[in-house]
Amino acid sequence: MATSKYFKHNVRSEQSLVESLVIESLQFYGQDLYYLPREIVNKDKVFLDDVPSRFGEAYKIEMYLDGNEFEGQGELFAKFGIEIRDTATFVVSIKRWRELIGRKLTENNFRPREGDLIYLPMSNSIFQITKASNYDPFFQLGQLPTYKLTCELFEYNDEDFDTNIANIDVVESESAFQYKLTFGGDSASGFIIGETVTQEFSTYSMKGEITRWSDSDNIMHVAHAGSTDGTFKEFGTTKLVTGATSNKSATPTLVEELQKIQSDFQNKIFDDFEADFLDFSESNPFGDMS
Repeated sequence: MATSKYFKHNVRSEQSLVESLVIESLQFYGQDLYYLPREIVNKDKVFLDDVPSRFGEAYKIEMYLDGNEFEGQGELFAKFGIEIRDTATFVVSIKRWRELIGRKLTENNFRPREGDLIYLPMSNSIFQITKASNYDPFFQLGQLPTYKLTCELFEYNDEDFDTNIANIDVVESESAFQYKLTFGGDSASGFIIGETVTQEFSTYSMKGEITRWSDSDNIMHVAHAGSTDGTFKEFGTTKLVTGATSNKSATPTLVEELQKIQSDFQNKIFDDFEADFLDFSESNPFGDMS
């Protein structure tokens, strides 16, 4: 038996009604999240990889967390420490997406992109989109009203964050590999956090971004540092370091590597309560032999 000729699935008035109800439901039951589009900085045309990524914008939009809690494997005690493998699925209205985000980003006007980020203020978590689908529900009344974004917890890999939202940008200052430059006296006062600094050498230049400046001890932290010739180089103590915005110049008296992510950093939580259930004073706590 063929479908009824007296009923049509693609009536525009009914589609608009359902779409409005979906938006109202998301605004009522959902949360205000931030969408961070990934910017291509320097794409590797051989391996089609973007090593230095940047997140310069954060767009506020309502989304619904599908489910009562985060999914995935949760917290695991692995070989190299505690790993958090949370996943989440977010639902967003296609119409609202186009109004608030899609129209402002010409390159991805059609849909959200895999690799972009979602910041969830409630848990202060950042998730990375692994799959963006607009086929669930499948052509409800002949249209697709929502995007369903499957995400996993974001792992920082030296990306550049400049969203002007403190709780997001702090990821960069806390986790990026940085250089610690110490200057003498007050010769370096006036450097601006976020500006690019350059140190010129005879055949190359060192460049980086200021993530911290302290007037009390004249210490500067510089992230995303690298040389213009593409090889590994470091800042030195014989050349001026110049700010691109402030035009302030000074020569560092000490240069140190500052790696805040230590090899045992993920074990800190475990170390705090390990004594409650493991006795490491024994040579073999899991066997009968001492």
